[in-house]
Amino acid sequence: MLLRFRNRLRWKGTNVKRLATIAMLMLVATGCTVGPNYKRPTVDVPGGYRGAAPSSEAARSDKEQPSAVAAAQPPQPATQSLGDEKWWEVFKDPQLQDLIRTALKNNYDVQIAAARILKAQAQLGITRADQLPTINAGATAINFQAPQNKFTPNTESDVNAVGASFNWQLDFWGKYRRATEAARANLVATCYAREYVISTLVSDVAASYFQLRALDLQLEISRRTLAARKESLKLTQTLVSGGATNMLDQRQAEQLVAAAAENIPDLERRIQQQENYISTLLGNNPGPIARGLPLIEQPHPPEVPAGLPSSLLERRPDIREAEEQLVAANAQIGVAKAAYYPNISLTANAGYASSALTSLFTGPAGWWAFGGTLTQPIFEGGRIKSGVKYTEAQKQEFLLMYQKTIQEAFRGVSDSLVAYQKDREFLEYHEQLTAAAQDSARLSEVRYGGGRASYLEVLTNETNYFNAELGLAQARLNELLALVELYRNLGGGWQS
Repeated sequence: MLLRFRNRLRWKGTNVKRLATIAMLMLVATGCTVGPNYKRPTVDVPGGYRGAAPSSEAARSDKEQPSAVAAAQPPQPATQSLGDEKWWEVFKDPQLQDLIRTALKNNYDVQIAAARILKAQAQLGITRADQLPTINAGATAINFQAPQNKFTPNTESDVNAVGASFNWQLDFWGKYRRATEAARANLVATCYAREYVISTLVSDVAASYFQLRALDLQLEISRRTLAARKESLKLTQTLVSGGATNMLDQRQAEQLVAAAAENIPDLERRIQQQENYISTLLGNNPGPIARGLPLIEQPHPPEVPAGLPSSLLERRPDIREAEEQLVAANAQIGVAKAAYYPNISLTANAGYASSALTSLFTGPAGWWAFGGTLTQPIFEGGRIKSGVKYTEAQKQEFLLMYQKTIQEAFRGVSDSLVAYQKDREFLEYHEQLTAAAQDSARLSEVRYGGGRASYLEVLTNETNYFNAELGLAQARLNELLALVELYRNLGGGWQS
């Protein structure tokens, strides 16, 4: 009984020693981590976007208050944002939605971005493997024979060996952990880069589709105008042949016909080139593009909520990508600083060696070796110091790029807000201009038919009306393009 108790104590003591040894190895392996820990830099975020309309709640509260109090309180921005909506909730044309889905599936830029994610994942695995030990095994069989000479007799020997090796670079100073941190941040940055590519692609497809529909509308206007002017030319030719008017009126009518006709081949060229561009975005060879709603029937909101500028930092993929690149650069400083400290490695080798293959695993054939190495850099000619300075300068570069990306994002949203608002105002005025030009052209035709105006008046008013119609189509397009640009600048389009 006493012997069993002593054996149990000895077994427990052995386990305690083993646990202590393992704990020490884990402590040595983890050690400390040199270099700065990442902290998000302070950013000057405005309280609201310039050009943004106040929220409806704030507007109602201002109306209920006295004018002096309302004037003293600045308008509060809306918390909801157009950038939070899915792209199919913003672009409601079914045919446009089909085009965007095809582009997201087949576009080469999206596929390249996905391949870069796989590459970053593999790089993370390579970097993370440096934290773990390496174990190798091998076998050797050598038969050696030397001929006899006057100095040595004829010799023949056999060497057979089987062994394994163990090597572990201890990450006591956190060099490999910081490198893994940088690789992981680069992977996340690559994922955000793909989201930015998707957001840009959605905007490009929508903008290109609206441009195509605008060209279709302009072509329709030109063909309709050409048909009407040809009829007017026939009437003028009849009047000339009957002596009711002179040849000058006929030449002026011919000018109107030529002015409408010359636009058609140019518009047809631009339409085919636009279709080719959209086909490329879709990942297809150049070909025709199916149409959906006309340009004037494309749904779009009269007012767009921009949301809070602080939420833009979390929503826009390019800002998140720039921050992750800053995280990676910050971690590389720790990698560079770890070079100042000793490099600790553990090695172990074990195996069997024998001249006879039959006795390889018997007798005194076994051997083993275990050891450790500590290497402290003493003189590197300033290499380590320069490496630290390089990583610190690189971090400063990415910090400035991060701040610049945020500033450009705020400017982009403000520019898009004012563009969407002013394009809508411009469209309203241009609609009035087009209506007035249409009525002027009608009245000039009536006056000319009654003999109270020359055909020059008809020529002038018809030209003005034709240009006004084409300008109105462009104004409608500019409004939709401003909406697309605003949606992209607000960080929308990548949500799935």
